[in-house]
Amino acid sequence: MYRHVVVWKFAENTEKEAQEFISALCGLFGVIPELKSVEARLNTNPENGLCGVLISDFDSKEDMEQYKADPRHVAVSGMCKKIRLSREAVDYEL
Repeated sequence: MYRHVVVWKFAENTEKEAQEFISALCGLFGVIPELKSVEARLNTNPENGLCGVLISDFDSKEDMEQYKADPRHVAVSGMCKKIRLSREAVDYEL
C-alpha cells in the first residue's frame, strides 16, 4: 500500500470554493479505480486559517501516479489551484 497526504492553505474568503473542492475530491472515490481510500476535510482550528487535508491510499506508487494523471483528478485539482496559497505533500509506503 502507498499513502498520499496533502495539506493546503487556502486564500481568505474562499470557504465555499474550498468545501466544493474537498467534496469533489471525496467524490473521486469509486470513480477512479486506483483510489483505494480517501479522506479529505477542512481544518476546524481557526488559529491555522483556512486549510484542508487529504489522506488517500493506493496499491502502489504507480497507481498513485495513474490517479494523479487521470483527467477526472486533474479537473478537481484545477479547482484547488484557483484558491490555494500553498501545498505540501508526503508520500510513503504502508
